[in-house]
Amino acid sequence: MKFVLATRNAHKATELKRILEELDLDCELLTVADFPDAPEVEETETTFEGNALLKARALAKFTRLAAIADDSGICVDALDGNPGVLSARWSGATENVDQANLDLVLEQIKDVPTESRGAKFVCAAVAVFPDGKELVATGEMQGNLLDTPVGENGFGYDPIFVPTGFTKTTAQMTASEKDAISHRGKALNQLAHQISEAISKL
Repeated sequence: MKFVLATRNAHKATELKRILEELDLDCELLTVADFPDAPEVEETETTFEGNALLKARALAKFTRLAAIADDSGICVDALDGNPGVLSARWSGATENVDQANLDLVLEQIKDVPTESRGAKFVCAAVAVFPDGKELVATGEMQGNLLDTPVGENGFGYDPIFVPTGFTKTTAQMTASEKDAISHRGKALNQLAHQISEAISKL
Protein backbone atom coordinates (compact mmCIF):
# COMPACT_ATOMS: atom_id res chain seq x y z
CA MET A 1 0.00 0.00 0.00
CA LYS A 2 1.25 3.51 -0.82
CA PHE A 3 1.16 6.47 1.54
CA VAL A 4 2.15 10.02 0.71
CA LEU A 5 3.61 12.34 3.36
CA ALA A 6 1.91 15.72 3.37
CA THR A 7 4.84 18.05 4.01
CA ARG A 8 7.15 20.23 1.93
CA ASN A 9 9.53 20.68 4.86
CA ALA A 10 12.58 18.59 3.91
CA HIS A 11 13.71 18.18 7.53
CA LYS A 12 10.27 17.01 8.61
CA ALA A 13 9.89 14.67 5.62
CA THR A 14 13.21 13.03 6.50
CA GLU A 15 12.19 12.60 10.13
CA LEU A 16 8.73 11.28 9.26
CA LYS A 17 10.13 8.73 6.80
CA ARG A 18 12.84 7.63 9.24
CA ILE A 19 10.39 7.05 12.11
CA LEU A 20 7.77 5.32 9.98
CA GLU A 21 10.32 3.06 8.29
CA GLU A 22 11.67 2.01 11.70
CA LEU A 23 8.12 1.05 12.70
CA ASP A 24 8.05 -1.53 9.88
CA LEU A 25 4.80 -0.42 8.30
CA ASP A 26 4.13 -2.62 5.29
CA CYS A 27 3.85 0.25 2.83
CA GLU A 28 5.66 2.46 0.35
CA LEU A 29 6.24 6.05 1.48
CA LEU A 30 6.05 8.87 -1.06
CA THR A 31 6.37 12.60 -0.45
CA VAL A 32 4.84 15.78 -1.87
CA ALA A 33 8.01 16.04 -3.99
CA ASP A 34 6.65 13.09 -5.98
CA PHE A 35 3.61 15.20 -6.86
CA PRO A 36 4.91 18.60 -8.06
CA ASP A 37 1.41 19.88 -8.84
CA ALA A 38 -0.02 19.07 -5.42
CA PRO A 39 -1.89 22.03 -3.91
CA GLU A 40 -0.45 24.26 -1.22
CA VAL A 41 -2.59 24.02 1.90
CA GLU A 42 -2.97 27.03 4.15
CA GLU A 43 -2.93 26.04 7.82
CA THR A 44 -5.97 27.95 9.03
CA GLU A 45 -7.07 25.78 11.95
CA THR A 46 -6.40 26.66 15.58
CA THR A 47 -5.33 23.15 16.65
CA PHE A 48 -2.51 20.81 15.62
CA GLU A 49 -5.03 18.10 14.77
CA GLY A 50 -7.08 20.47 12.62
CA ASN A 51 -4.11 21.61 10.56
CA ALA A 52 -2.79 18.07 10.11
CA LEU A 53 -6.19 16.93 8.84
CA LEU A 54 -6.39 19.87 6.41
CA LYS A 55 -3.10 18.82 4.81
CA ALA A 56 -3.82 15.10 4.72
CA ARG A 57 -7.34 15.50 3.33
CA ALA A 58 -6.15 17.77 0.53
CA LEU A 59 -3.31 15.45 -0.46
CA ALA A 60 -5.42 12.29 -0.26
CA LYS A 61 -8.00 13.93 -2.53
CA PHE A 62 -5.35 15.09 -5.02
CA THR A 63 -3.30 11.88 -5.17
CA ARG A 64 -6.11 9.37 -4.49
CA LEU A 65 -3.66 7.72 -2.10
CA ALA A 66 -3.68 7.46 1.68
CA ALA A 67 -1.97 10.53 3.11
CA ILE A 68 -0.07 10.99 6.37
CA ALA A 69 0.41 14.44 7.85
CA ASP A 70 1.47 15.93 11.11
CA ASP A 71 1.30 19.34 12.64
CA SER A 72 3.53 20.12 15.53
CA GLY A 73 5.01 22.95 17.48
CA ILE A 74 6.36 24.19 20.76
CA CYS A 75 4.18 25.56 23.54
CA VAL A 76 6.08 27.80 25.96
CA ASP A 77 4.63 28.26 29.45
CA ALA A 78 5.88 31.82 29.81
CA LEU A 79 4.31 32.75 26.47
CA ASP A 80 0.86 31.41 27.41
CA GLY A 81 1.33 28.32 25.26
CA ASN A 82 2.63 30.18 22.23
CA PRO A 83 3.95 29.83 19.54
CA GLY A 84 1.80 26.66 19.41
CA VAL A 85 0.30 26.10 15.96
CA LEU A 86 2.18 29.20 14.76
CA SER A 87 5.60 27.71 15.63
CA ALA A 88 6.79 27.36 12.02
CA ARG A 89 5.88 30.96 11.16
CA TRP A 90 6.21 32.69 14.54
CA SER A 91 8.67 35.34 13.38
CA GLY A 92 6.98 36.04 10.05
CA ALA A 93 10.37 35.62 8.34
CA THR A 94 10.65 34.27 4.81
CA GLU A 95 14.39 33.45 4.94
CA ASN A 96 16.39 31.56 7.58
CA VAL A 97 13.01 30.85 9.11
CA ASP A 98 14.12 28.35 11.77
CA GLN A 99 16.78 30.71 13.08
CA ALA A 100 14.45 33.71 13.04
CA ASN A 101 11.75 31.82 14.96
CA LEU A 102 14.25 30.56 17.54
CA ASP A 103 15.78 34.03 17.97
CA LEU A 104 12.36 35.58 18.55
CA VAL A 105 11.41 33.07 21.25
CA LEU A 106 14.76 33.62 22.98
CA GLU A 107 14.16 37.37 22.91
CA GLN A 108 10.65 36.93 24.30
CA ILE A 109 11.81 34.82 27.26
CA LYS A 110 15.13 36.55 27.98
CA ASP A 111 13.87 37.91 31.32
CA VAL A 112 12.14 34.69 32.37
CA PRO A 113 13.99 32.88 35.20
CA THR A 114 15.35 29.40 34.50
CA GLU A 115 12.83 27.66 36.74
CA SER A 116 9.95 29.23 34.80
CA ARG A 117 11.11 28.21 31.33
CA GLY A 118 8.93 25.14 31.00
CA ALA A 119 7.79 24.15 27.52
CA LYS A 120 6.52 21.19 25.57
CA PHE A 121 6.58 19.99 21.99
CA VAL A 122 3.20 18.76 20.76
CA CYS A 123 2.42 16.70 17.66
CA ALA A 124 -0.79 15.54 16.04
CA ALA A 125 -0.23 12.88 13.38
CA VAL A 126 -3.05 11.79 11.09
CA ALA A 127 -3.75 9.42 8.24
CA VAL A 128 -6.53 10.05 5.74
CA PHE A 129 -7.59 7.32 3.32
CA PRO A 130 -9.17 7.86 -0.10
CA ASP A 131 -12.43 6.35 1.18
CA GLY A 132 -12.64 9.08 3.84
CA LYS A 133 -11.43 7.04 6.82
CA GLU A 134 -9.37 9.18 9.21
CA LEU A 135 -6.97 8.19 11.99
CA VAL A 136 -5.57 10.61 14.59
CA ALA A 137 -2.80 10.24 17.18
CA THR A 138 -1.04 12.75 19.44
CA GLY A 139 2.20 12.96 21.37
CA GLU A 140 3.96 15.38 23.72
CA MET A 141 7.50 15.91 24.97
CA GLN A 142 7.94 18.02 28.12
CA GLY A 143 11.07 20.01 28.85
CA ASN A 144 12.71 23.36 29.53
CA LEU A 145 14.27 26.07 27.39
CA LEU A 146 17.87 27.28 27.52
CA ASP A 147 18.93 30.87 26.91
CA THR A 148 21.55 29.89 24.32
CA PRO A 149 21.28 27.37 21.45
CA VAL A 150 23.35 24.19 21.85
CA GLY A 151 23.78 21.37 19.34
CA GLU A 152 23.87 20.92 15.58
CA ASN A 153 21.31 18.18 15.01
CA GLY A 154 17.55 18.39 14.61
CA PHE A 155 15.84 21.56 13.41
CA GLY A 156 13.52 24.32 14.52
CA TYR A 157 13.60 24.89 18.28
CA ASP A 158 15.68 21.76 19.04
CA PRO A 159 18.86 23.70 19.99
CA ILE A 160 17.17 25.37 23.00
CA PHE A 161 14.96 22.50 24.19
CA VAL A 162 16.12 20.13 26.95
CA PRO A 163 13.65 17.25 27.50
CA THR A 164 12.64 16.49 31.08
CA GLY A 165 15.05 13.97 32.60
CA PHE A 166 17.90 14.85 30.22
CA THR A 167 20.85 17.23 30.38
CA LYS A 168 21.26 17.87 26.66
CA THR A 169 19.11 19.49 24.00
CA THR A 170 17.30 17.56 21.32
CA ALA A 171 19.79 19.14 18.90
CA GLN A 172 22.60 17.30 20.73
CA MET A 173 20.85 13.94 20.47
CA THR A 174 21.28 11.36 17.76
CA ALA A 175 18.28 10.76 15.53
CA SER A 176 17.46 7.50 17.30
CA GLU A 177 17.75 9.10 20.75
CA LYS A 178 15.39 11.89 19.77
CA ASP A 179 12.90 9.61 17.99
CA ALA A 180 12.60 7.42 21.11
CA ILE A 181 11.27 10.29 23.24
CA SER A 182 9.98 12.92 20.83
CA HIS A 183 6.43 14.15 20.42
CA ARG A 184 6.53 13.14 16.76
CA GLY A 185 7.94 9.71 17.55
CA LYS A 186 5.19 9.06 20.10
CA ALA A 187 2.41 10.26 17.80
CA LEU A 188 3.66 8.32 14.78
CA ASN A 189 4.13 5.18 16.85
CA GLN A 190 0.47 5.33 17.85
CA LEU A 191 -0.57 6.16 14.30
CA ALA A 192 1.44 3.26 12.86
CA HIS A 193 -0.43 0.80 15.07
CA GLN A 194 -3.75 2.29 13.98
CA ILE A 195 -2.71 2.10 10.32
CA SER A 196 -1.63 -1.54 10.70
CA GLU A 197 -5.03 -2.39 12.16
CA ALA A 198 -6.80 -0.52 9.37
CA ILE A 199 -4.74 -2.26 6.66
CA SER A 200 -5.40 -5.68 8.19
CA LYS A 201 -9.14 -5.08 7.81
CA LEU A 202 -8.95 -4.18 4.12
